[in-house]
Amino acid sequence: MSETALSRKQTLFYLVFLILMWGINWPLSKYALEFTPPLLFAGLRTLIGGALLLIIALPRWKQLRLRETWLYYVLSAFLSIVFYYGFQTVGLQYMPAGLFSAIVFLQPVLLGLFAWMWLGEGMYTRKMVGLLLGFGGVAVMSIGGLEGGISIFGVLLALGSALSWALGTVYIKRQAAKVDSLWMTAMQIVIGGIVMTVYGSTVESWSEVRWTAAFLYDTLFISVFIIALGWLAYFKLIGSGEASKVGSYTFLIPVVSIVCSILFLNEHLTMDLIVGMALIVTSILLVNVRHKQV
Repeated sequence: MSETALSRKQTLFYLVFLILMWGINWPLSKYALEFTPPLLFAGLRTLIGGALLLIIALPRWKQLRLRETWLYYVLSAFLSIVFYYGFQTVGLQYMPAGLFSAIVFLQPVLLGLFAWMWLGEGMYTRKMVGLLLGFGGVAVMSIGGLEGGISIFGVLLALGSALSWALGTVYIKRQAAKVDSLWMTAMQIVIGGIVMTVYGSTVESWSEVRWTAAFLYDTLFISVFIIALGWLAYFKLIGSGEASKVGSYTFLIPVVSIVCSILFLNEHLTMDLIVGMALIVTSILLVNVRHKQV
């Protein structure tokens, strides 16, 4: 899966696509939960996205090498998909989406630390300050969410989502040379989708799903653009550059999420949002400006 370096234009395209798609994921997912139990929804959307990726990957079936690589797929599926989406989808029921996403976006800070510890990426004061500023920016933007009440269970689920996402990213980066990138992405999503659907079917009821047109359109959009193409773009970026630098740009995802809420859900532009966005931009600059060795 060793990736060739992306050009600046390619990197920018993947980043913009990823930030936009994963940004609108939060309000779209919150909306879908009005029609479906959370675990069945998490399983359904990942199964559809994974099936699409399998079709795309089929011409490269020789690179699957399932006997040699199955364990990598299973471990990455649990870290990046089952735990990440499972904790996230259930947790959104207990807390406002903005506040929940703020806690999940501790992930780039954790990713920066883990990439330093296990991937040998550089860590220096300016970079750590930048990562912490980014997390602070997301937190400031989500202060309004505190009015919706804080659930300890929700906080724990959000922290679990952040931790599993960071560990999954580092794990996949470490195994990059051993597996094909497309098959890794497809298999982990399919396996994750199967696990969540089977488990969801035992604790939730399919009869509770309301198969309205709005729910179907919402689910299909999330499955294709946010799950399938979103994860492809994310791992393309991770495979091409420093994980911690890619992680710093993901701080922009909740900015998109909140802006969408302002535009389409009649929420208001506040000083918290303006200050938070300024902190996030500063964070990205600090993390990504080249560090001069002394």
